Amino acid sequence: MRKWRLRRGITALALALLVLPTVPGTAHADPTYPFRDPHLPVQVRVDDLLGRLTLDEKISWLHQYQPAVPRLGIGLFKTGTEALHGVAWSTDIDNSGAVVKARGTSFPQPVGMASTWNPDLIQRVGSAVGDEARGYHAQNPRVWGLNLWAPVVNLLRDPRWGRNEEGYSEDPLLTAKISTAYGSGMTGGDPDHLKSAPTLKHYLAYNNEVRRDTTSSNVPPRVLNEYDRAAFKPAITADAATGVMASYNLVNGRPATVDPDLATVVRGWTDRPLMNVTDAWAPNNLVASQGYYPTQAEGNAAIVKAGLNSFITDDTNAQPTVTAIKQALASGLLTEADIDARIAEILNLRMRLGEFDPGGGRYGGITPDVINSPEHQRLARQAAGEAMVLLKNSRQALPLNPARTRKVAVLGPLADTLYTDWYGADLPYQVTALDGIRERLGSSASVDGLDGADRIALRDPSTGRYVTATGTTDADPVAATGTDASLAAQFDSVDWGQNVVTLRNAANGRYLGYNWGPFVTRDEQPNGWYVQQQFTLEPQADGTVAVRYAGYETKESWFGVNTYVTVGDDGALKLGAATAADATHFQREVISSGVDRAVAAAKAADTAVLVVGSNPFINGREAHDRTSMALSAGQEALVKAVTKANPRTVLVLQTSYPVTIDWEQDHVPAIVWTTHAGAETGHAVADVLFGDRNPSGKLTQTWYRSDRQLPPDLLEYDIISSGQTYLYSTAKPLYPFGHGLSYTGFRYGQLRADARSVGADGTITARVDVTNTGSRAGSEVVQLYSHQRSSRVKTPIRALRSFQRVELAPGQTRTVTLRVRAADLANWDVTRSRWVVESSAYDLMVGASATDVRARTAVTVRGETIPARDLSRTTRAENFDGYAGVRLVDETKVRGTAVGATAAGQWISFAKSALRPGNHTLTARVAKATAGTGSIQVRLGSPTGRLLGTATVPSTGDDYRYVDVSADVARVAGTHDVYLVFDSPLRLADFSLR
Repeated sequence: MRKWRLRRGITALALALLVLPTVPGTAHADPTYPFRDPHLPVQVRVDDLLGRLTLDEKISWLHQYQPAVPRLGIGLFKTGTEALHGVAWSTDIDNSGAVVKARGTSFPQPVGMASTWNPDLIQRVGSAVGDEARGYHAQNPRVWGLNLWAPVVNLLRDPRWGRNEEGYSEDPLLTAKISTAYGSGMTGGDPDHLKSAPTLKHYLAYNNEVRRDTTSSNVPPRVLNEYDRAAFKPAITADAATGVMASYNLVNGRPATVDPDLATVVRGWTDRPLMNVTDAWAPNNLVASQGYYPTQAEGNAAIVKAGLNSFITDDTNAQPTVTAIKQALASGLLTEADIDARIAEILNLRMRLGEFDPGGGRYGGITPDVINSPEHQRLARQAAGEAMVLLKNSRQALPLNPARTRKVAVLGPLADTLYTDWYGADLPYQVTALDGIRERLGSSASVDGLDGADRIALRDPSTGRYVTATGTTDADPVAATGTDASLAAQFDSVDWGQNVVTLRNAANGRYLGYNWGPFVTRDEQPNGWYVQQQFTLEPQADGTVAVRYAGYETKESWFGVNTYVTVGDDGALKLGAATAADATHFQREVISSGVDRAVAAAKAADTAVLVVGSNPFINGREAHDRTSMALSAGQEALVKAVTKANPRTVLVLQTSYPVTIDWEQDHVPAIVWTTHAGAETGHAVADVLFGDRNPSGKLTQTWYRSDRQLPPDLLEYDIISSGQTYLYSTAKPLYPFGHGLSYTGFRYGQLRADARSVGADGTITARVDVTNTGSRAGSEVVQLYSHQRSSRVKTPIRALRSFQRVELAPGQTRTVTLRVRAADLANWDVTRSRWVVESSAYDLMVGASATDVRARTAVTVRGETIPARDLSRTTRAENFDGYAGVRLVDETKVRGTAVGATAAGQWISFAKSALRPGNHTLTARVAKATAGTGSIQVRLGSPTGRLLGTATVPSTGDDYRYVDVSADVARVAGTHDVYLVFDSPLRLADFSLR
């Protein structure tokens, strides 16, 4: 306390000596203001500027668009520029918040960046992104803010998640390594002088798009700490991120927008102030879709107190936020001190970004010249190449010999096109797979490309007229007015799966889209929030098809029932029917078969390169999960036909996520996976196919054989009890976590640990010799996993503990050293709510994937043995060992987690509990909103085991009104599994047996 007072006194003295009187109404800041002196400590500068702001100014800065303060010479500051794998887009306050797309360097989607398993490379990528953010900021600081919303560190628990492309891995360690590398690159590596300010998305347990603003992620304490929080903590601790974005969903019954973790747990991971932000429009959800607070004033007050600094809502209109905050202040829900705490954290960030330094500080001299620079293009090519994963390579089908490969057919819907995604920039140039292969082989080779799409025409049989394009603007409607199947009446139909097709006009190359009516052929690619270029062609009994519009807005409650196309008397197309029966039935005339043309090309070629996969705007993205992992039926048919026609077929699978390709694995000689990897995709594909780059990427997710290997419910977040991810799944995958082949071979020697045993505070050092046994130089990612042999609880089958990328010349051997802190082997002990390293033998396994183990050893860790539970102490109900049916819920709207039963027969259990003869009273803190009484039974051994006693639970009339109830229980001694069984909906916060 004395040191604190001394520090405050020195700060006050410094300010008193430095601050000159201010003149009200001054148009520009006095250059002698301490907040503009870069030689002063950041906190001194923050305190000075905070003291100069009025309350109204401080409140206004809680909105995303922090307005200028001309009297202090301070300009607009905007939180949020999207930069997931390159600077992507931002919004323009001077143009009603319109989206402004970047055209800078685009790196592989994050799931691809992580597949490099190369943190050093990803740090360089992050640095390039930070440079380009500065370059754009120099162009227009009102549009391009330096607070970057990236990276996404939500774990890829379920590959059906629509935003799979945005994350890194299903593993928390790998996610932490890659996100820390990317973030540290963006910051510049000096947390006192930020190049840019990365914000981690989305805290917490956010892995579903279906009803994402109203679903609650059920996350027991072990999953919460060992899995979900574990992905966020490292980047914050390493100063590689400057805050987090709260997710849309609820976590254990409480909206993440008011998660108290944001003010406590997350801020406890660093000594530096953080600036946390809401997700877009999430503050309004608290009152609207979530109904968590009755007024926006109460909701906004809760957001501020929960530790969020910036309200991303109402687009450019800050007034609703300001009004609600002022109402909260007037009603005593907030104090000015609450506001000051959040604004001080904002100021700290702005200071470190150099905004108030002469010339913009350390990074203020970066100019737009860095955007899409040749250096960054080379880096993008390297990243795209290292991200590629060789899934299969039988009989050395790859690499292709360029001297012998003189005629190539490059086939498939992604052969000659590149797709960006919702969080990607516009590509400044494009090198497709076809381009890259042509460039590599030169003009003397014959390289032809076909997309394999059926070219069709749609004819209205009642009039004989064809659906025909008339132009490429909004004023050029598509109508059933064509007298013949001219080029303008022909469409290339590409199957993207789940019956969704796109229709590209053969005359103008643009996609058919709804555009809220009339239908037009305007867009060069499927795009937009609702992706209005999606259709299904539903076969009818009479051989015709009904055209159903499948734009994403059709899934919204407000859209209406009419989704089928009808033709008016004038030939105009409209959505005029709710069923296929009432729709216009079109004759689907096949002008030419895409499969037939592809087969002919493949037969005539030395090699066929098939490029198939996903469209990032269609096959799962923000707001839309996948319902299946399958490759589209049309694309699979193309693969089967081409492979049969030419056994020298190579499959390039370009997707944002794992897909089920069992047939392909069994029949196609070579399979390469790449994510959508940006403008340099084609160069990277050619580099790998022709051996100019030896593939070294490794999968960051398990690739399953079928949807049946996943939980039926995408909303199942408890990976431990449900057996999800490589950590707990016993299913035999198609490709395991960490899988990836090379054009050379690697031999592993014996795994050697530096000691047979280690204390809980020690470090395990393991060494293994790795030899390149082939004739090519190559890189191997050496992966170290552990398995705990004995534990009080269920532990992972295997867990990644360390990895190292090693480059080896032919015949070269290197000793790879991998270190693991014993503390990193800790589990979350639910009996005492803390981390614990258990005494156990730990198997250490090293290899090329989670299942390709090449060597192993064992080390004993001298930790502790978790004692039997002492239920005589107050025990939090959430800290159960097992459960059935119950949900975790919010104990209060501010903090705490309780157990919520929803039906009779649901239960929670507490394993290995020490009961003493004197324990004869159950005391429980409960709430019951519904009328009537309920009960909690205490049983031994099972939910139907010996009944010790029953507590009656009265109605409290409110989920948040708790009372204490008690009941006598039979006296039992010894160690038992204790079950609490519920007979009706109620909430249990804590209990004891005394």
